Amino acid sequence: MPLKMDGDPGYGSLVGPGLSLSGSLEGSETLPLLIPEAAPDLNTWKPMNREQLEAVAGGPGWRKFRSRLVLLFWLGWLTMLGTAIAVVIQSPRPVATPLHWWQKELFYRLQPALFLDVDNTESSAISKVSDRLDYLRSLGVGVMILEGLFRHDVSPPNLTEIDQRLGTLPQFYQLITDCHKAGVRIILDLCNLDLLNGPEFSNKTEMLSDSSVQDSLRYWLVLGVSGFGICDTDSAFSEKTLTEWRGLVEEFNIEYNERIVMVKQTGDSSSALNASRPTVNSSLVDLVSESLLPSSFYQLSAAKLAEAMETRLKTLQGEWSSWTVDRPIAWELQKVFMVLIMTLPGTPIIRYGDEISQPVNQIKSRRSTSLFQSLSRTRFREEALLFGTFTFLPFNSSAQSNSSATPPLAFLRSWGCVHVLVLFNLGSEPQSLDPNWAPSLPEEGVFVTSTGLDRLGAVSLQSIKLHPHEAIVIKLFEPDNYF
Repeated sequence: MPLKMDGDPGYGSLVGPGLSLSGSLEGSETLPLLIPEAAPDLNTWKPMNREQLEAVAGGPGWRKFRSRLVLLFWLGWLTMLGTAIAVVIQSPRPVATPLHWWQKELFYRLQPALFLDVDNTESSAISKVSDRLDYLRSLGVGVMILEGLFRHDVSPPNLTEIDQRLGTLPQFYQLITDCHKAGVRIILDLCNLDLLNGPEFSNKTEMLSDSSVQDSLRYWLVLGVSGFGICDTDSAFSEKTLTEWRGLVEEFNIEYNERIVMVKQTGDSSSALNASRPTVNSSLVDLVSESLLPSSFYQLSAAKLAEAMETRLKTLQGEWSSWTVDRPIAWELQKVFMVLIMTLPGTPIIRYGDEISQPVNQIKSRRSTSLFQSLSRTRFREEALLFGTFTFLPFNSSAQSNSSATPPLAFLRSWGCVHVLVLFNLGSEPQSLDPNWAPSLPEEGVFVTSTGLDRLGAVSLQSIKLHPHEAIVIKLFEPDNYF
């Protein structure tokens, strides 16, 4: 077979499809077998500088996006706010009845004669009362009832002159001024004064119509006294007396500075006050001071005190009252009754020295007012103790660890979703509570205060145990409602 020579165009040629013998792409013998691709243009991915970013961000597209985003944010926020307002409005909440100042303040009975020659100084008893104003304010006292200011052995009594043994009128004027500066009101106690006794009156019932008594009361009202008190056992106590006193104090009533007429109930349930109480208490008397304990000249046992307390709590009405303890009780139970007075609905009235939590005759012990101050602060800040409803909680035999012991007592003050539970053990033995004694109560709460001031932190009603002669105040919350 003949071989192809140089003339044969197909022999030894590198020319292939798409290639030529010219210096072009089709015919160059020096072309690489692999042709690299063109490198990408790095300038396309170069980050923008500040000026470029500002130019882009200020464009119409971004402005429109941002405005819509802000609009959506505010619409969502307003929707949540409207939902919250609707929930609050639709949720049932108690409405507080406006209280007068005598329904909110803490009353303190004081006899200036107790300071006569206490320190063998030349300072008068009235001046020493002025010196105690800062102490009273530290206790939370807002009203001071001055007893024994007028002489009882003068017939008829001069209601414009105080007993000179206590101090002078200028000193008493200074006391009134100091009380106004300290925010303490003064009420003059006119109990045990024979206001009907006068030689020029053949008919004693006409004495109160005379202008002398009216002028005397008006004299003190002008000086800034906040009211007067009378006992239901006084000979002058009558509807006529209260009507005239009521008309007089109303002449001086101004907003935020009302004057009051109060009655101290010293007799039993058959007293003249109780006989006419529906009329007297609703229209003529602002405050009726009652004792928590029945009339007695000797100390009652723990069982008798518990029985008297239970009777009082079971019959407690919705009528506003004020409470005091004028009967002798054992020292270890005085703190228990202090807790009772400060947590019941009504106005607490304490006597001079009742705020002390330790016996006065124990010289080595330091007298303390810590319990009283704790109760005073609690009453001031807890709406349940001012506006709350009252519910007596009875115990059955299964709720007591020892059926022969003095039974515990309890009541509840409720306001909205907050409940203040007050427990008492007047006996000398500890008491463990059955968890089922009050199944409707919230199980969890926190200690507010106690007679021993040793109860702190959270508490479960299922594990609580009352010590002897102890009272405990516990704040309970309904589930999922913590305000």
